[in-house]
Amino acid sequence: MTLGRGNFGVLNLGLLVAAGIGVIVFAIAQAKAKAPLVQPASLCDPRRSAGLAMSLIVATVMMATLVVAPFYLSRGLGLDAAMVGMALSTGPLVSTLSALLAGRLTDRFGAHRMMVAGLLCLATGTFLLSLALTKLGIASYVVPITVTCFGYALFQTSNNAAVMSGVGAGERGVISGLLNLSRNLGLITGASLMGAIFAVASAGTRQGTGQDVLSSASAARGMQVTFQTATALALVALLLALFSLRFAGRIRSGMA
Repeated sequence: MTLGRGNFGVLNLGLLVAAGIGVIVFAIAQAKAKAPLVQPASLCDPRRSAGLAMSLIVATVMMATLVVAPFYLSRGLGLDAAMVGMALSTGPLVSTLSALLAGRLTDRFGAHRMMVAGLLCLATGTFLLSLALTKLGIASYVVPITVTCFGYALFQTSNNAAVMSGVGAGERGVISGLLNLSRNLGLITGASLMGAIFAVASAGTRQGTGQDVLSSASAARGMQVTFQTATALALVALLLALFSLRFAGRIRSGMA
């Protein structure tokens, strides 16, 4: 994903194809195994598959806040290193403090409803980040990231609960591992894909040093395009959550 310093070439394509072949070979081997590590039937459950896909998408979006935000804060807003660090600590702090509330809301109102609510918050936060209103100063980052990370905490808690519900004791470790894998794949995708989108959209300007130096306007532009993309991804995850909620409702109606 990152070899070639921004130029996607034959080597990158070859490695990507090799990874794809590896996934296919793994799936074939698991389908033929008497005691497969991953039960293929477990991935045929629409709710479980949707949960894993949403986990990947949301992790991609959240990684964008870690990769892109420092450039926006330092170049777009002109903050020094200490202020950048303080601003960046807002997100993890909000996520940590929201965890208990997210758990209580999930227990009270149900995992699927809270998934939808969390993704609505996430999409709202990324949309506000995409505005990149530099004239508002540090508030243009702190307020949206607070909304984004609260939505993330609410989604993460409720999605984990939804995916793990109904899982037999013999599968809990595997399904938990798949959730972790989906998050890791999302983080890798976010670091490479979203970082690449920011790099292309920001288009640094040369300032006499012979090196590309990111201007305030360029950083704001990169922020806008990157989080417009992140908002689109959050909306895709929201559609999956609505599908999962509707499917769960049908199952409950059938059981009744």
